[in-house]
Amino acid sequence: MSGRSKVAVAALAAGVAVAARWLSRVRPHVVRTMSGPALVYVMRDDAGEPVRVLRTGGVLQSATYLGEGRMEPVFEYYRAFGRLFDLRPDARRVLAIGGGGFAFPKLVAAGHPGVRTDVVEIDPAVIRAARRWFFLDEAVSLARTSGGELSVTCDDGRRFLERRVGPYDAVILDVFVGADPVRSLATVEAMRLARRALAPDGLLLANVVSRDGGTDVSFLRSEVSTALSVFSHVEVALATDDAHAVEDNYLLVASDAPVGLPDAIPYDADFPGEPLFDI
Repeated sequence: MSGRSKVAVAALAAGVAVAARWLSRVRPHVVRTMSGPALVYVMRDDAGEPVRVLRTGGVLQSATYLGEGRMEPVFEYYRAFGRLFDLRPDARRVLAIGGGGFAFPKLVAAGHPGVRTDVVEIDPAVIRAARRWFFLDEAVSLARTSGGELSVTCDDGRRFLERRVGPYDAVILDVFVGADPVRSLATVEAMRLARRALAPDGLLLANVVSRDGGTDVSFLRSEVSTALSVFSHVEVALATDDAHAVEDNYLLVASDAPVGLPDAIPYDADFPGEPLFDI
């Protein structure tokens, strides 16, 4: 065996040993999802607070606190979704496409009485995981007792929109397979369906993630252009969580009525990229 091969084998063995020690320490639950194995385990945040996370495709998809704050979002971009109630205080019917750990629907159930949230999640294994480990059933009961409703539908989000649903005051798009966005819900055609599901001054809110450690925002540029092809107003704000993410998260908000994000990032006519269309 050459010296280079010996080094490679030693590095592989060291990596396996590190992974084995990590697995023995966190003892994750393995969930077989439609997109591959996912891990559910408990970690500590910067303050030492225990946090249960759902990890798929090498990235954290969702998380929940375990104590009194279990209805509060761990990640910043989920809190950013909650800004729809600052922009539309009278919002009473919301559609969220992409369930994961149901962090945003829990926020609505705990903090916004009387709101109906319809959640569409394509993967039944993810819904089962949310019920078992992420307090989904408790959030459903909480919404009901506060005069609202939290409903869960297992379906493809694009197919759901094609059924002429609504009208909603807001449509939330947070759909990824691992680190990759779901293209079928990121195109001009998909946004037209979302717009059809909205009330006249309703909001589309989408989580858009950078690449290459925040240096590549080409998908954000394309999504701004895509949204501008459908809506009259499109604004973007930073929703990055430095404590939990390598990439930057951006909140994209679109509407036919003025949006009014106070911290919207200015962009010029050269910023929007090429719009995305169904292939």
